[in-house]
Amino acid sequence: MKHRILYSVFVSLLAWASFATTTTAEAQQLPSELRDVDVNEQLGETIDLDLPFVDEDGNTVRLGDYFDSDKAVLLTLNYYNCPMLCSMQLNGLIDGLRELAWAPGDHFRIVTISIDPREGPDLAAAKREAYLQSLGKGQDVEWAFLTGEEPNIRALASQLGFGYHYVREVDEFAHPSAVYVLSPKGVITRYLYGLQYRAFDLRMAIMEAAEGKVGTTVDRILLSCFHYDSSSNSYSVFAFGVLRLAGVITILLLGGVLGIMWIREMRRRLAVE
Repeated sequence: MKHRILYSVFVSLLAWASFATTTTAEAQQLPSELRDVDVNEQLGETIDLDLPFVDEDGNTVRLGDYFDSDKAVLLTLNYYNCPMLCSMQLNGLIDGLRELAWAPGDHFRIVTISIDPREGPDLAAAKREAYLQSLGKGQDVEWAFLTGEEPNIRALASQLGFGYHYVREVDEFAHPSAVYVLSPKGVITRYLYGLQYRAFDLRMAIMEAAEGKVGTTVDRILLSCFHYDSSSNSYSVFAFGVLRLAGVITILLLGGVLGIMWIREMRRRLAVE
């Protein structure tokens, strides 16, 4: 049993790391079950919102039920009996969400979907309750835990560029770790990788997906000064954006100074008259 668990954890962790670090030649040396475990980014593509799944209450739903005119969607593909990697990813997401001023349902929703078609709504409901308790923002937040049939899971995974593989020897899935950020219309706008997610990166990604329609004026200014750096998997300062902002501030300051000088001059002339 111990050997089985260790092998399963090794497969999942190696799969998560391999998509970002291996070259084509190196990939050929991986175990055959890991060669297709990868993330092939599909930025700008739209997922099929008519795909049916089952929610944690046992109701049949469409993906489109979680997309509307103003809320971005953070989507994760996991499975609820995963021995380690999925829990590490979702716990890392929760750590970032705790530092975020918004709760799921304010300006975004979260949808977690099991890639194991054998899992059902009872398990999804138990996992939802546990993770929401850990999040500490109540049980009414908009974070859905879904299950589904194999063809629909495979279709969504393909549209997201999520490659995974069932390892029959240990009855586990090898898969990468990523959060998929989608616009309210189901367009893929960002991939956030890893096992830790900074609140700042989550906020920027949500605003980016919502096309700047959420957040404060300061948030929108920040969004124009930061861009997503794939090498560090986070948002970093965008030099041109900062220069552009500095130029706007300079113009405003000069305009303010000239305005004050003009008012003083007008007052002086009126006093003379």
